[in-house]
Amino acid sequence: MTRKKALSSQTLGPTYRDVMRYLDPKELSKISDLELLARLVVEGFLIGLHKSPYHGFSVEFSAYRQYMQGDDLKFVDWKVWGRTDELYVKLFTEETNLRCYILMDTSASMGYGSGGVSKYQYGIFLAAALSYLMLMQKDAVGVATFDTEIHNITPPRSRWDQLFHILKVLDNLKVGKRTKFSNSLNMIAERFRKRGLIVLISDLFEEKDEIVQSLKHFRYYGHEVLVFQLLTPDELDLPFTGQVLFEDLETSEQLLTLPSAIREEYTRGLNEFQQYLRRECANNLIDFVPLSTADSLGLALARYLSKRRRAM
Repeated sequence: MTRKKALSSQTLGPTYRDVMRYLDPKELSKISDLELLARLVVEGFLIGLHKSPYHGFSVEFSAYRQYMQGDDLKFVDWKVWGRTDELYVKLFTEETNLRCYILMDTSASMGYGSGGVSKYQYGIFLAAALSYLMLMQKDAVGVATFDTEIHNITPPRSRWDQLFHILKVLDNLKVGKRTKFSNSLNMIAERFRKRGLIVLISDLFEEKDEIVQSLKHFRYYGHEVLVFQLLTPDELDLPFTGQVLFEDLETSEQLLTLPSAIREEYTRGLNEFQQYLRRECANNLIDFVPLSTADSLGLALARYLSKRRRAM
């Protein structure tokens, strides 16, 4: 019996549902090994890339393509074949020299979560997966973590051992103090003057003018900038009922109110805030990507790949 026939009597690699599970933040929160999590997210994303959910972003992963007759078998990724029963070949391209800086907001507000995942957790998942994907593409990646002050800066490198340095930083992160973009991001901008791609992961709970001015600081030095704004479903929809006591995680200010009485005004204010950021980012050639912590990690990875291709 050939391997092909033996496999036909069982499930051939991960199903589409398996792939989506590897990109579901709620499922990922059950995985404690950050390296395993990053690998599952990236490999699940790559396997599912041709299955339509991400076609709208017009992305192509440059390191793999489906096998065509005449391709050298030594470039076939047999691990992918074993999981999917489909042949893919690895593509080796010249060094792109893309230098990426991932900036992770660790302020107290990032600790809020709903649906089983906090903004802080989602940010760590995203930063880990992006780092893994960048290193697969032979790009250099580094991270910086901040709130009112800078806590860590790991300069970009393209060696595989860089992944372990980054994952160690992410694994040891703790939510901290109130964020001050005008201080922390401006200081980081002065440290990262070599042109590259800035990826900011934050809920952007700061004065909107200061956010934009800080982002423009990176553009001043010629960086491409990609901003992921993370919000929870609770923050997007304000679904609470009855009388609720809200507390600001950064200032400890409290407000006792009926969500139903403020929902319309709250929604209007949030929409205006995001519209302002979207408009100002577009005016400064900055990519602004709002995300919910319930969103698939594949959505964020697709937007990164799209930005990466334009930055090359």
